[in-house]
Amino acid sequence: MDLSPEQCRAARGLLDWTQEMLASRAGVSRSTVRDFECHRHVLHRATESLLVRTLEEAGIMLLQPGEHGPGVRIR
Repeated sequence: MDLSPEQCRAARGLLDWTQEMLASRAGVSRSTVRDFECHRHVLHRATESLLVRTLEEAGIMLLQPGEHGPGVRIR
C-alpha cells in the first residue's frame, strides 16, 4: 500500500497523535514524519511499512484509492 501524506496526517488526527508520538512508536525520527507529511520527501519502502504497521496496530484502516480517493478510518 502506498501511504499518502494526507492519509498519515488524517490517521494521526483520528488517533490524536502528534508527529512525535507516531515517530516514536514507529521507530523513526520526527523529521521523517514531518518531511513526509509536508511533501518534502517520499518515504523509503521500509519506513513506509513501519508507519503503516504502527497505524494499523493502533486501529487505523488505510483505504485504497477508489471513487473518492484514498482514505482513512478507525476500527
